[in-house]
Amino acid sequence: MESIRCLVVDDEPGMRLSVARALRDYTLRLPDLDEEVRFQVDQAETAEEGLEKIAQSPPDILLLDLKLPGMSGLEALERISESQPDLLVVMITAYASIETAVTATKRGAFDFLAKPFTPKELKDKLRKTTEHLTLSRRARQLAAEKRQVRFQFISVLAHELKAPLGAIEGYLNILSDRTLGNDLTAYDPLVGRSLTRIAGMWKMIADLTDLTRIESGQKTREFAQIDLREIAQAALDTVLPEASNRTITLNLHRDEALLVTADRSEMEIVLNNLITNAVKYNKDGGRVDVHLADSGDEVTLQVSDTGIGMTREEAEKLFKEFVRIKNSKTMNILGSGLGLSIVKKITAMYDGTVSVESKPDEGSTFTVRLKKHSEPASEGNES
Repeated sequence: MESIRCLVVDDEPGMRLSVARALRDYTLRLPDLDEEVRFQVDQAETAEEGLEKIAQSPPDILLLDLKLPGMSGLEALERISESQPDLLVVMITAYASIETAVTATKRGAFDFLAKPFTPKELKDKLRKTTEHLTLSRRARQLAAEKRQVRFQFISVLAHELKAPLGAIEGYLNILSDRTLGNDLTAYDPLVGRSLTRIAGMWKMIADLTDLTRIESGQKTREFAQIDLREIAQAALDTVLPEASNRTITLNLHRDEALLVTADRSEMEIVLNNLITNAVKYNKDGGRVDVHLADSGDEVTLQVSDTGIGMTREEAEKLFKEFVRIKNSKTMNILGSGLGLSIVKKITAMYDGTVSVESKPDEGSTFTVRLKKHSEPASEGNES
């Protein structure tokens, strides 16, 4: 439960005590914001005393009387607006007129409360003010988190691009300096490595594009009845050249169609990522098994490999953005670190789940469970 600090500045002791008494055991529930707050009330008799307390420890909400001995409430409000622009001020006055309210608002007051007021009127006013305060705080928090995420994203992206760009630059310098002599065939391996690095960067760009379109809701989704077996076979055909070069056997354990209502491109992303990884992180001479199952309202996609596997601690981090398992077995395997996080986001859009079971040096099994029939209207990412 959050505590809201409230300062009452009023020259009438009875008024200050009435506010403190009304808020002493008052718990304000804000169901729309999923928040509960209580109030801590401090008091000041003059504007000068109030300004001193604000300077020492700014409250969250200020109840400020308009007519005070010495400095007036409006004069105090002007000073507060300059020094504490985010402080929410509710003016209290017996002179409840439109002109007074407009003047106070122009000088920085958030709202206006006319004397005499009942405890209910006070609480209603504080509800409105507290809702505004909570929303403002959350907005600032989200903005700060957004800046932090953006900084982390750019830092990770720069780190991921630094290695391939450095490698390509090194290969180009060797070519430029003719380090290996004038026989062009001597440079073929360097050209091949450069193209491989460039392909990795293009893959990262494609993954980033998919990720941002999904998260921003800018991806156009077209729902139709599609055959997951056909999509799985196409994904296997795509990795067949690499699998053949490494004598990896590819098996699709389903002969009949598996029809679902979904966006075809999203299912292609899911199966392409899982099957590509199963080959990429496999051992030469290994095996990839793709199982597709229909269990009524749900379908299961399972991709198993006999590859290098991973520990439980590594598996727990796997579906986060830019996470790649880095060890002696994976150091020469290129990847963006985004594919599985995209799989997880797409799976969630279908109210589904994705999980992994893995053992080091034995292999991994990725399991995706999805609703058999999804409706575009139920998705928040439909554009």
